[in-house]
Amino acid sequence: METQTVQRPTSADSLALHHEVEQFLYREADLLDTWRLPEWLELFLPEGVYLVPATDKPDGDPGRDLFMVQDDRFLLEQRLNSLMKRSAHAEYPHSRTRRMVTNVRATDLGDGTLDIRANFTVQRIRNGVLDTYVGHYEHFVVRDDDKGFLFRTRRCVLDLDALRPHGKVSIIL
Repeated sequence: METQTVQRPTSADSLALHHEVEQFLYREADLLDTWRLPEWLELFLPEGVYLVPATDKPDGDPGRDLFMVQDDRFLLEQRLNSLMKRSAHAEYPHSRTRRMVTNVRATDLGDGTLDIRANFTVQRIRNGVLDTYVGHYEHFVVRDDDKGFLFRTRRCVLDLDALRPHGKVSIIL
């Protein structure tokens, strides 16, 4: 049986990757906060998925558990098109949001995929009410030579025990 040696990145390589991943997440947050949803959708592979597990089952499996959001690329595009229309009463006029992304970690899985973990807080202001969503990201991305990183899986796990007072998430986390 042949063994493979995995080369560990130098600290300079590791720092460069970390910076690149942070910049990707910050750019993504800006796209969402400024409601540039068509541009944000371009950060997904054709087979990419956007997942938000239920608050009572944060480690849930989308194949067998109920999720608040379980969109493939087609459903995600439909969701975004709906959010951009005036008829989307839950988000027209659009909420104002501010995202904080912290504690970013990236692991190169060696097959061209990065496992990115980070904490987030999304502040949503709508009709004079401030809602706060707190959680962590579990992303799997691949590098595209032309587009940078692209999501294979974008998973947003909320740390909330319930969604109060409205019981839903009408924005992209």
